[in-house]
Amino acid sequence: MTVVGPFGLSVRDQALEADVQTGLAAVEAGLLDATKSDVPFITEAAQHLVLAGGKRFRPLLVMLAAQFGDPYAPGVVPSAVVVELTHLATLYHDDVMDEADVRRGVDSANTRWGNSIAVLTGDFLFARASHTLADLGPEAVRIQSEAFERLVTGQILETAGPTDGRDPVDHYLDVLGGKTGSLVAVSCRFGAMMSGADDSVVDTLTQYGERLGVAFQLADDVLDIASDSHESGKTPGTDLREGIPTLPVLHLRAAAAAHGRPEDVELVALVDGDLTDDDRHAEALRRLRAHPALEQARRDTVRYAEEARAMLAPLPDGYAKAALAELCDAVVHRAG
Repeated sequence: MTVVGPFGLSVRDQALEADVQTGLAAVEAGLLDATKSDVPFITEAAQHLVLAGGKRFRPLLVMLAAQFGDPYAPGVVPSAVVVELTHLATLYHDDVMDEADVRRGVDSANTRWGNSIAVLTGDFLFARASHTLADLGPEAVRIQSEAFERLVTGQILETAGPTDGRDPVDHYLDVLGGKTGSLVAVSCRFGAMMSGADDSVVDTLTQYGERLGVAFQLADDVLDIASDSHESGKTPGTDLREGIPTLPVLHLRAAAAAHGRPEDVELVALVDGDLTDDDRHAEALRRLRAHPALEQARRDTVRYAEEARAMLAPLPDGYAKAALAELCDAVVHRAG
C-alpha cells in the first residue's frame, strides 16, 4: 500500500499506483511548461503557486477516471493540465477578492506583487489553459467553457447573495456547485472521456465529481474555522474576516433566527461586525469552534461525500473504484 495524491490517498495496486504516479509526474511537467513565458517575470508569477505545491486533487481525479478506459490515451494528461491551470487561475483571482495574505503556505500573489499583477497572472493561466484545450477538440472546449461559465456564475451569485425569500443555505450550496463542483466534475469527465470510457461511465463519474467537489469545498469551510495555518496552508479565518458567509456561519445565523438564543444573537453580531481587529477575529473563531453550527457543517460535508460514494455503485469493481470511494472518506476525515 503506497500513499499517493491528496490527503494521503492509499493505492493498493502496483499497476494503478504506477499509472497514477506517472500521470501526475507528466502533469507536473506540463504545468511547468504551460506557465513558461518569454518574459521571466511572467514565468515567476505564473509558476508561483505551481511551485508552492498543492494537492493536485483535480489531476488525480483525471488519472483515476481514466482507468475506466485507456489511461495512456494521449488526451488524458493534457486534460489534467487544463483543469489544474484553470483551478490555479481562480486561486489568483480569489486571493485578490478575499484579500488573502497566504496561499499554500507562501505569500499570496497579491501580497507579493499587488492586485493587478495577481489578476493578470490569473488571466495568463486561463489563456494557457485554453491553448492546451484547443488541441483536445471542440467537445472538450464546449465542456470546459460550460464549466467555466458555471464557475464564474457561482462566484457572482456568492458576491450578490441570495434573492429575497431564498434560503441562504440552499443558495450557498448552489454557489458551491458552480464554484467548485463544476471543475471537479469536469476533471472526472475529462479523464473518462479522454480514455474512451463508455458514455454511461462518463456520466456516472461526472455526477460523482460534482458531489465530491461540493463536499471538498464544505470541508474547506470547516477548515477555515477549525484549523490552524499549518494544517490548511492558509491563514485561518480568512473567509470569516472578509465576511464571506461559509456554511458554519450560515448555520449559525439560521439558529439565531430560529431560536433567538442570546449567545447566538451575540455571536452573529460579532461575526457580522468588524473582524479586521485581531482580538475580535480570534474571539469569533474561538466561539465558532465551540458552536454546534460547526458540527452541522461537518454533517453536511459527510452527506455530500456519501452521495458521491453512492454514485459509484454502477461502476465495475476494481482498484480505481476503491480509490475514488476512499477519496470520499478522505474528504470527510479532512473536515474532522
